[in-house]
Amino acid sequence: MTRRILLVAHPRRIEAQQFAGDVADQLHAAGLQVALLPDAAEATILGGSPNIVTVDPTDPARGCELVCVLGGDGAILRGAALSRGTEAPLLGINLGHVGFLAEAEREKLVETVERIVARDYVVEERMTLEVTASYDGEVIARSWALNEVTVEKAARERMLEVTVEIDGRPLSTFGCDGVVMATPTGSTAYAFSAGGPVMWPDVEALLVVPISAHALFARPLVIGPKSALAIELFADNDGSAVMWCDGSRTVELPPGARIEVCRGDTPVRLARLSSWPFADRLVAKFDLSVTGWRGAPRRIRAASGKS
Repeated sequence: MTRRILLVAHPRRIEAQQFAGDVADQLHAAGLQVALLPDAAEATILGGSPNIVTVDPTDPARGCELVCVLGGDGAILRGAALSRGTEAPLLGINLGHVGFLAEAEREKLVETVERIVARDYVVEERMTLEVTASYDGEVIARSWALNEVTVEKAARERMLEVTVEIDGRPLSTFGCDGVVMATPTGSTAYAFSAGGPVMWPDVEALLVVPISAHALFARPLVIGPKSALAIELFADNDGSAVMWCDGSRTVELPPGARIEVCRGDTPVRLARLSSWPFADRLVAKFDLSVTGWRGAPRRIRAASGKS
């Protein structure tokens, strides 16, 4: 049976397409088949290659042993939507900045493809979130997220008035710019920027982080994985809100809407090449993305004549 890899890269980023071409050539030389989504095949030079097949966009990972994404965390999150619910794990090669979800950097592209060919990786499952938005008792949207679900104000000049509810009990009411509800995987993303704690991926918990809350008690909360979260928008909010799932899938929310979030039944499966402890990965990613965190103090000490 022919081994097939679904390759995902931004169709309009020249760098991503160049790397994708290198990966496709290496996989083909090793006897593996490379698959692309139809829109990617039409938009890129890879689509004209006789070594490329296109897949059904409604079930793109069918028959694939791996989904390989070249890009940053945004691209990898889009790849997660393709692999979720299938047997094909997701492996990200970082072409962005932080790339917390990526397993490899561009400098090790050849080695990474060799590991893919040899099936030299382990698979771990990451918790997801299921979310339902309703208004006046009727469901207006259902979605899911690997990183986070956020409810944010739609207008910059407005404050969002919300009630946070856990397990059916109102916990706190406050005005804010929004609320982040994240998985442990998403704790290093938007939730972290909003002041939330970093959670190790193997922690089974949900994270709630208010964004710029105007309240004395509006601290981040870590709650159990079986708990149910809900955000109720005040009916007299002056303006609508927006719900974001992983920063890409959006739903406009009217005043009075209710957003319910719980642990998802379907995890995302990630292919891992390294056995590094998460602490090492955390430090390495921040060093790659913000060199000033370590580099700037060294430069300052050097400038002041101190070692």
